[in-house]
Amino acid sequence: MKIFVTGGTGFIGRHLVWRLADAGHQVLFSGRNAANATEIIRQSRAAVCWIPLQHGSSDAAATLIRATQDCAAIVHCAALSAPWGTPQAFARANLDSCAEVLQACHANQVKRLVHLSTPSLYFDFRDRLGIREDESLPAPVNEYVRTKAMAETLVHEAGLDEAVILRPRAVFGPWDSALIPRLIRVIQRGAIPLMRGGRAQLDLTCIDNLIHAVELSLTQPLPRALCTYNVSNGTPLTFKALIHSVAEQFQLTVRTRRLPWRLVDVIARVMETGARLRNSGEPLLTRHTAGVLAFSQTLDLNAIRDELGYHPVVSQDDGIRLHAQWWLARQGAQR
Repeated sequence: MKIFVTGGTGFIGRHLVWRLADAGHQVLFSGRNAANATEIIRQSRAAVCWIPLQHGSSDAAATLIRATQDCAAIVHCAALSAPWGTPQAFARANLDSCAEVLQACHANQVKRLVHLSTPSLYFDFRDRLGIREDESLPAPVNEYVRTKAMAETLVHEAGLDEAVILRPRAVFGPWDSALIPRLIRVIQRGAIPLMRGGRAQLDLTCIDNLIHAVELSLTQPLPRALCTYNVSNGTPLTFKALIHSVAEQFQLTVRTRRLPWRLVDVIARVMETGARLRNSGEPLLTRHTAGVLAFSQTLDLNAIRDELGYHPVVSQDDGIRLHAQWWLARQGAQR
């Protein structure tokens, strides 16, 4: 199968490029980072092809249409996934990119689209357990969530013959630059704040399990023209348990202190207001970042299990351990 992967130079994209190429597919991928693209090509065990692409640019749509000729499927990974940024940056990365992908699907009659979205759509600063895909969505908490919700609407309105929307929760693994690295930096700086006692139940997704879900989305018969699925390891753990697991596997010393959520919320609001007034970039703390660690959010996986046959291929403990081994090896190589 000839498959095009957008955002292929990112964390999720590179793993997907390698896995699909290993499986014998003809893989083309886009991305802005030439150095990452060179590394991905060098480390791939099978031939892959990189297409430089800046979503939102004047020639992006035409470039993507040319690059996806004869493709049977597109996996849309490209996105700006961050708690802070300008509306324009999120619109380019999350909305323009999706519109360009959909144009390419129509122009080249691409058989199947797999669109990576986010379960941050469910978040509204309260505990929510076992969330199903068909539950009503609250108002978006930030620009990232707003543009990802709008991108899902574009996919719904596109009228494709076969499309899958995946909502993976808190993806981690080698080359992750967000979840685990942020926790490591906080652990190394000082005491970890435990809001609401650190009892919030969190779902995580090992990168291998997300890639497995994408492969199933590409290859399995779909029960509907458009299917939306949650993805996670299916084994929630408390925030307190997570930081202790990370500290143990990454050979760090962890200290904790209890802080009331209301105090943290006020501090985050003040920091966000100051950052906006000064136009100084992302503040040290945002309400969304603090909130996802203070409130429980777990996902119901019945739909993807029953309809695509999804089961995690790597356990949560093994995923954290393997990630730590990779990270420690890289730290040692850089000394």
